[in-house]
Amino acid sequence: MAKHSGGTCKKCRRVKEKLLLKGDKCYSAKCPVTKRPYAPGQHGRLPSRISDYAVRLREKQKARQIYGIAERQFESYFDKAEKGKGVTGENLLALLERRLDNVIYRLGFATSRSAARQLVRHGHINVNRKKVNIPSYQVRVGEAISIGEKSKERVKKLIEAASERKPPAWLSLDEGKLEGKIVRVPMREEIDTLIEEHMIIEYYSR
Repeated sequence: MAKHSGGTCKKCRRVKEKLLLKGDKCYSAKCPVTKRPYAPGQHGRLPSRISDYAVRLREKQKARQIYGIAERQFESYFDKAEKGKGVTGENLLALLERRLDNVIYRLGFATSRSAARQLVRHGHINVNRKKVNIPSYQVRVGEAISIGEKSKERVKKLIEAASERKPPAWLSLDEGKLEGKIVRVPMREEIDTLIEEHMIIEYYSR
């Protein structure tokens, strides 16, 4: 996505929620959202009234920030979701979840989506034994995601350190081989991302 020059944690403080953008730090006592549960800036502590439009805009921006996607790319995902069969909001989340960088994160190969994106861009990820360095690559059902030899030891340590974080049911993981697969398209109840997708639909339908 486009480069963000501000503090990453300010994004979470702005929406007063943990967007899990900083990996292990988000789960620790050092998390700024825990220490300072108010918006950043001089007037962050003051209550503010926002319009319905602003509420929907904030939800869309929150989704973009969680998955690390630029505005134009997010609009493209929405267009695909709207044209697909089924519920638009659920289609949108399923598309976002099946991004290669997100699948790497969900499998536990990285502590955050940004770290997973870096692994992909640096050529450490294989899909069906072929190197793929495009974070937005849409992983299809049945495709195998594996770690390149140079990163295997590093990823093993990450999985061991975060043993309590298990992959969702729509993914399978072979920890011995460091290989994962999408067994089916994720269902809405299996996606724990704190997004109210109906607000995003309302934003684009205005």
